[in-house]
Amino acid sequence: MDRDIRTVDDVLTLLDGLFAPEADRWTGRGADWWDDFYTDRCRPVPFFVARPDENLVSAVERGLLGGGRALDLGCGPGRNALYLAERGFDVDAVDLSATAVDWARERARATGTENVRFLRGDAFALAGSDLTGPYDLVYDSGCFHHLPPHRRVSYLALLEQLLAPGGHFGLTCFAAGDGGMGSELSDTDFYREGAGLRGGLAYPPEALRGIFSGLTELELRRMRDEPEDSERFGKSFLWTALFRRA
Repeated sequence: MDRDIRTVDDVLTLLDGLFAPEADRWTGRGADWWDDFYTDRCRPVPFFVARPDENLVSAVERGLLGGGRALDLGCGPGRNALYLAERGFDVDAVDLSATAVDWARERARATGTENVRFLRGDAFALAGSDLTGPYDLVYDSGCFHHLPPHRRVSYLALLEQLLAPGGHFGLTCFAAGDGGMGSELSDTDFYREGAGLRGGLAYPPEALRGIFSGLTELELRRMRDEPEDSERFGKSFLWTALFRRA
């Protein structure tokens, strides 16, 4: 008989178990799943391309993001981390998958990019040790929508710990509604039905505004579709958002 819940972390761990094995994909236990995902580099996965997000490029070019220290959460093969490093940011980039991190390091060597540090691991576990704030920019392209609802608590705590006062938080995630992607089940139904994350959670804009209400919204829009020959990545089934900490 289990009667050992004493802390918030105990509760979060218990809830993680309701989503296993999908929840394992974003914790240290899920590294093998992501390693398999990234092994075949020829797979037709949109974000395998070596191109930065169009919204990130736009924010830099408009002067909304002006350099400093940056953290790329769930960096994958490093496309956004390398772009930021090439634009003068000092970048820490973290991913669960050693395979993805090795790929990102290969791309960095091929482009001669030096001011980026790739780390393999769980960002929640690395915060405060390998990931030491404050960061002027925390950027997440596709990690947030894979978190179970209860792990938003951990995510907001991570931002509170690592994002500098006056710093920026950039996000792309699955969009709810026409032309979007991801599951639109309510948070309650995810737990009630026990059917896993179904590939990721779709968010309406008002939900993102509520979750990140402690930050100032600068921009929230659909990502623009980019043609195949573009130097930028863009898929309209995603939201893009930029927030600033007071």
